[in-house]
Amino acid sequence: MSTSTFSKSDEYGFVRPDDFDYAEYEKFMSVYLTVLTKCSMRWSRLLVSNPQLKRNAQLKKIVRKGIPLTLRAQAWTSISGVQKLKDKYGPNLYKRMLNKPINEDIRNIITVDVPRTYPDNIYFHPNSENQKTLFRILCAFAACNPDVGYCQGLNYIAGLLLLVTKNEETCFWLLRVLVENKLPDYYSKTMDGVIVDIEVFSRLVKKKFPEVSQHMNDLEMPWALIATKWFICLFSEVLPIETTLRVWDCLFYEGSKVIFRVGLMLVKYYKKELLECEDIISLAECFKSIIQRPFPLNCHIFIKQMFSDIGSLPMSMINDLRRQVSAERNADKSTYKNRKG
Repeated sequence: MSTSTFSKSDEYGFVRPDDFDYAEYEKFMSVYLTVLTKCSMRWSRLLVSNPQLKRNAQLKKIVRKGIPLTLRAQAWTSISGVQKLKDKYGPNLYKRMLNKPINEDIRNIITVDVPRTYPDNIYFHPNSENQKTLFRILCAFAACNPDVGYCQGLNYIAGLLLLVTKNEETCFWLLRVLVENKLPDYYSKTMDGVIVDIEVFSRLVKKKFPEVSQHMNDLEMPWALIATKWFICLFSEVLPIETTLRVWDCLFYEGSKVIFRVGLMLVKYYKKELLECEDIISLAECFKSIIQRPFPLNCHIFIKQMFSDIGSLPMSMINDLRRQVSAERNADKSTYKNRKG
């Protein structure tokens, strides 16, 4: 097993597994530290010329190149539209929601899920302050969004937001902007948004990588079995943490189309290995092992290729596909009701 001077846990508190490839990580960091230095200098200049982080082509380009950890909370808040939500609901909303009662069943589910959130993270050990804070955030969110309440997966998103922002109210607002503005109907009781987007993703794979799509069909592997976790947890339990945060940088600025790009990039890069799988079990294992590969670890190259190698993916095309899929699902539901009636 590789040894290194790197600590057993990373800078976000995640404990590295026993089989962690320290040599590969050291190789990556020797290059990435220079990238981080350039990134910090770039953002220092940006904050002088564009202190309010007003949306423009330059800001979009710089966001894609990464946001320094020390600026992520501020930048995510500015580029995601949190201020519009605050203007709509009032700045004291979080405090009001903390005092608002929620359904006892939802509270019980949150109580069970909080201890399950990132058990491999030193900042989420049992009865830690972060666990208590996460519980408050999720309860306040449920009180504020009774139609959603609580959906499994939100704990992972809120937990990672908390690790980055270190501020529970900021975490609450960022969670709201994701659920309400960036991820339509992902966390509703029916999870229609996730179901539709997985089918949209399936059609995008068929369009861009028809051999992989056909192979999945031949092995009777439904995309929902693989991609549900991608979409619900926004890759937080799939990709290396720094890569996930670089994806979230883009997600907060550009919206949900970024999730499709990430998935398509994984399919493109591992196309050969996926096509070599001979059964559904080996195919599932291939997808599962992605997090351990060197390519996703190198977040800078991964994000760069995600935008350069996938081709055009306009939001208008994704929305057209969403409408098609939704219309087909509604037609199927109508047909089922008629037959049942």
